[in-house]
Amino acid sequence: MATQFASFRLTCGAVLLLAGCALLPPSGPASLDPDDASSTPDSASLSPIDLTERTLPRSVDLLREPDDLFERIRRGFAMPELSDDLVSYHQQWYLKQPDSLRRMVERGSRYLYHIVAELDKRGMPMELALLPMIESAYNPMALSRSQASGLWQFIPSTGRHYKLDQDWWKDERRDVIASTAAALEYLQRIYDLHGDWHLALASYNWGEGAVGRAIEKNQARDLPSDYLSLSMPDQTRNYVPKLQALKNIFRDPALMAELKLPLVPNQPYFSTITTGAHIDVKLAAKLAEVSEHEFIALNPAHKRPVILPNTSLVIPAKKLGTFVSNLEAHGDGKKPLSTWRAYTLRPGERLEQVAIRFDTTATRLRTVNGIRAKTHPRPGQTLLVPDRANFAPGKVAGKLAANKPGFARYTVRRGDTIYSIARQFKVSEEDLMLTNSVSPQTLKAGSILMIRLSES
Repeated sequence: MATQFASFRLTCGAVLLLAGCALLPPSGPASLDPDDASSTPDSASLSPIDLTERTLPRSVDLLREPDDLFERIRRGFAMPELSDDLVSYHQQWYLKQPDSLRRMVERGSRYLYHIVAELDKRGMPMELALLPMIESAYNPMALSRSQASGLWQFIPSTGRHYKLDQDWWKDERRDVIASTAAALEYLQRIYDLHGDWHLALASYNWGEGAVGRAIEKNQARDLPSDYLSLSMPDQTRNYVPKLQALKNIFRDPALMAELKLPLVPNQPYFSTITTGAHIDVKLAAKLAEVSEHEFIALNPAHKRPVILPNTSLVIPAKKLGTFVSNLEAHGDGKKPLSTWRAYTLRPGERLEQVAIRFDTTATRLRTVNGIRAKTHPRPGQTLLVPDRANFAPGKVAGKLAANKPGFARYTVRRGDTIYSIARQFKVSEEDLMLTNSVSPQTLKAGSILMIRLSES
């Protein structure tokens, strides 16, 4: 652990500005969901609005690099226009919820520049930068009822197909960099399949197989096979009109100003630094001098309080130098970067016993390890536990001594040894030492030990 700093590798990345924006809960972006059965319209009941003035882009100097990221996005709009009653409905719906729009832009401003830069690099339409607003309201922790997760709402199987790791440590469907690369690869592939962006978007929402079958069905009947002509579920029918409605709003600077939507600078916000050692999430946030909330918002893929070595951390660009300096100064490079370690559960050992041994609670261990309330971990299962090296001897038992079933409390007397206490209570010396984070050298009179009683 003494050379963690030398093991970190810097790389360039991107993310965006804005701290202090509340993330939506893991249940998903319910506050921006006009697809709800109670709000999705029948096209015959709609009153179209006049979009003539609102949808014409203002003239821009294409030789000047824009300062506003949304101006850059507007310059890259390339999809065919869609104008029908559903577009009108969804545009009216969004305009009636300016607070929700503002929160969505604020939340997305952490990630938007990176997505725009990736679209630019691939020569893809900039309308796709607005797609996470529909998918997740730009909440990387969003989780749908079908278990779709992240900004781009990958279901587990599609995520694995596009090499988004989903394991005990992390879920890359929530990783901004990895999931964006996967989503754009997928979107480009289905566009190449259909040669039409509206059909590609329908495939992204409904599934390419379903769209393919709908196209074949129309072709067999000598009917048109464009997006508007296909028979599809209501959710997919509303999908492209939603994107067009957002496009109409964000293409109009005057309307954005009227709605008081935040400006987003056209500049990268984050860089990445690759860890060479385990590091606690809390410590990483502290070293970057950002809140833990903000750090998690930039690194949402991690499921545990400790991050594995050789993992890219996303750090605000303006804080990267601060992070490196603080990391180098952390205990002069000698202090450990993590207070957690792996522990293998033994046969017959319960989570409550492990909690006592490592000076924590069973509830905390369940949370950290993703163990449900009524589930019992099995022998051989690896758990994250607090690192006992950071504890004072005898602290465990003294803190958690009261009313523990299956345990006895014992106050160490002058002349006691680990051997004599273990023999008195008919337990092994190893178990006594592990349970109490104590050794023969650190055993002191007056310390309180927890003795795990035999079940016999």
